[in-house]
Amino acid sequence: MVAFVTVVAASSLRVWTPSSSRFMRIDDGPIAYQYVSLDHVSRYVVASVIAHEDDQMGLRAQAFHWGDFADRARAHLTGEEQQTYSTIPQQLAKNMFFTPDQSAVRKAVETVPSVLLSATLPDARMMELYLNYAQFGPDLYGVCAASWYYFDTPPWEMYQYHAMQLAGMLPNPEDVVRLPGGGVATPADAQYPSAAFHINGAANVDLSARFAGWGGWENLVASVGIDDSAADHADDRPSDDSCSTMPEPVRQRLAVEDPGFVSRSQ
Repeated sequence: MVAFVTVVAASSLRVWTPSSSRFMRIDDGPIAYQYVSLDHVSRYVVASVIAHEDDQMGLRAQAFHWGDFADRARAHLTGEEQQTYSTIPQQLAKNMFFTPDQSAVRKAVETVPSVLLSATLPDARMMELYLNYAQFGPDLYGVCAASWYYFDTPPWEMYQYHAMQLAGMLPNPEDVVRLPGGGVATPADAQYPSAAFHINGAANVDLSARFAGWGGWENLVASVGIDDSAADHADDRPSDDSCSTMPEPVRQRLAVEDPGFVSRSQ
């Protein structure tokens, strides 16, 4: 029964976008989130996230390499440092169907929906779902809320540097804070001090090098089947799925955290 439900759920995601993920439902909240179509997400964001999290996504015929999975399992069981990390299909499966639990059992069971997602969804659709359900800060989900919360801008207008910073948040989203007036920082008491390293390294060194290795960020976007730009869909703004104005949960959150801030969308 569990396998059947998983198959149906994974297959339905080609056309169905759930209003929340499993991670969002177990969050104590209140959460900030709003769905945005991939048509209205800057390709800088798409390229940065692919490069930072899974630059082989568009080149694989499967969700992950089994050799990498075996290496991670061995490292987890022996307490060694992992040399490989979860792919975007694996992360999407975890966000959609599981909890942050780091147990070996969860990591093993996670392989089933990740394989199904990779087999049934086009890469571009998988990126759309991933960008909408990824966590970008405490109680903050999806690129729509994140772009407005940190940078006071719609996701289709994201600068390359800011897109790189967003990608760098993904490994440790609980250790990211917004600066007064906008911007990104990590608190001095962050649980994982490497959060600042990931954000700064991604924006200033790592992703530029990865883009160069691919012959330009455009090739990363093309590798997952995206051959247009957010600007090509400008005529569709404003629409319900364009995230053209600050989401109300973000506005309410900023009214408490940064009461003197005035958004460009006000």
